[in-house]
Amino acid sequence: MINIFDGAMGTMLQQAGLPAGDCPERWNLNQPTAVTAIHRQYVESGADIIETNTFGANRVKLKHYGLDNQVAKINVEAVKAARAACGPRTRIAGSVGPTGKFIAPLGELSFNDAYDVYYEQISALGNAGVDLIIIETIIDIQEMRVALLAAKAATDKPVICQLSFGADGRTLTGTDPSTAAVILEALGADVIGANCSLGPAQLLPIITTLATVCALPISVQPNAGMPELIQGQTLFPMGPEELAAWAPKLIAAGATYLGGCCGTTPNHIKAMRQAVDGIQASPRATPPSRTALTSRSKTIYLGQGLAPVIIGERINPTALSAMADDIHAGNFSGVKRDAKAQIKAGATVLNVNMSILGSNETVILQQAVEQLALMVNVPLAIDTTDPASLEAGLKAFSGRALINSATADPKILETFLPLAKKYGAAVICQPIAPGVVPNKATDRLALAKSIVDAAFSAGLRPQDLLLDALVMTVTADAMAAQETLSTLRLYRQHFGFPTVMGLSDVSYGLPHKEVMNAAFCAMALAAGLDAPILNPLDPLMRDILPACAALLGYDACGEKYNSLFAATPPQPAQ
Repeated sequence: MINIFDGAMGTMLQQAGLPAGDCPERWNLNQPTAVTAIHRQYVESGADIIETNTFGANRVKLKHYGLDNQVAKINVEAVKAARAACGPRTRIAGSVGPTGKFIAPLGELSFNDAYDVYYEQISALGNAGVDLIIIETIIDIQEMRVALLAAKAATDKPVICQLSFGADGRTLTGTDPSTAAVILEALGADVIGANCSLGPAQLLPIITTLATVCALPISVQPNAGMPELIQGQTLFPMGPEELAAWAPKLIAAGATYLGGCCGTTPNHIKAMRQAVDGIQASPRATPPSRTALTSRSKTIYLGQGLAPVIIGERINPTALSAMADDIHAGNFSGVKRDAKAQIKAGATVLNVNMSILGSNETVILQQAVEQLALMVNVPLAIDTTDPASLEAGLKAFSGRALINSATADPKILETFLPLAKKYGAAVICQPIAPGVVPNKATDRLALAKSIVDAAFSAGLRPQDLLLDALVMTVTADAMAAQETLSTLRLYRQHFGFPTVMGLSDVSYGLPHKEVMNAAFCAMALAAGLDAPILNPLDPLMRDILPACAALLGYDACGEKYNSLFAATPPQPAQ
């Protein structure tokens, strides 16, 4: 089914007499009949969904006009004005726009304060009886994350999430459509899409990309062409018929919700309605269900058939005393240096552990995640056993994080799995229970199954789960390595989820640990390991990983291996 939104509100209000610089949302209080009249024009033009005049009706924006104490009233009156214009089949979407401030660490607004701002507005819209919530014209994925979390807590109405992209195909803070889709789908958005900033020609490839990576319905509300500055005025050149001619193309690309943004009028919506009448949305191919992690600006896929993903283990002050001393002093320069070095050495995910005796883990984990998110473009694995610290880290990270890890401990399952669901994170399932560290692969499989079942009961999806094969030292059990390799094979046979594990425990108590770790890594990759947690700065590991990639077929004909080592010929045998 094709759904048609309305068009621009601000320019229509200006034509109705809104003075320059006045608050558009104030008219919900003192000019409600004028607002209703604009809504009615869009309804009569064929819009199925009318957006409330509440784009800037949040506490931060309204404060500029001295109206920040009237958030609820302005939003409620806006819904009333829209309802007065609508027939029984017309749905009302509560419009929620940006605060105009960046969230820390990019700006001064804290995550919690931004959440409260959005919760206040969306609660008012939901209580007033809107049918949908539409969060739109958002240029920062972290602000969209906060707004969506607030919307899901404030109301049970479906939530549409529309980002604004630039001419380079990214949001202002660097998020591409694929990454946005992964993050927002995992967070529980009902519809995702794009609006504003661009015309339909520029939004078409963005909609195509969204439709190929996301199973959710797609929405699009383009401007009436690319804005032009003429004699000091911003004008939009595209007329109704020209805009409407793009509607079938946008539908073919995957959109089922269409409307207009800046520069569009009831005539644009009428032409769009006429252009889509009789068109049926083509069935979309279901995107492959793949496990993905993201930063703000990059997506990493994991799983069978894909090259191994390297998780750097070194951001762990329990093993690096100098790093611990720096963090105690509030200095994260060592963490940042190590992060850059690991990425340069090939890490594609960074494990972050901030468990330091005598420190407030919740505070320092949030600080570490915020600072890393500013400077690196790889996903983070948040490594903690404390639920409060985990939530602080998940809030602070602007991408889709990995939780390291959830064991079969009921207390962990009751706290970690709901947090993973709430914040759209992936989870490592580690087959350990209170007082139980199984030696046998079959016992690990059984424990892993209990965690997976609990994860599904908590609402997580198959693509949210990774399985830890559990590594024990060979100095305590001669068959330890073999049982881990058997566990990897059983995981692939029974689940097919990506597998992950730290390598270094296998060599505990042995000399030349780097040799043992590298050999075990090669064996584990051949047995089905998808994401080893290791020290990428280890020279032997740096050499063996590209060799494994070539031998296992991830590096076609050894091309990357050759490029890495061609300049360094092997030494002759002695």
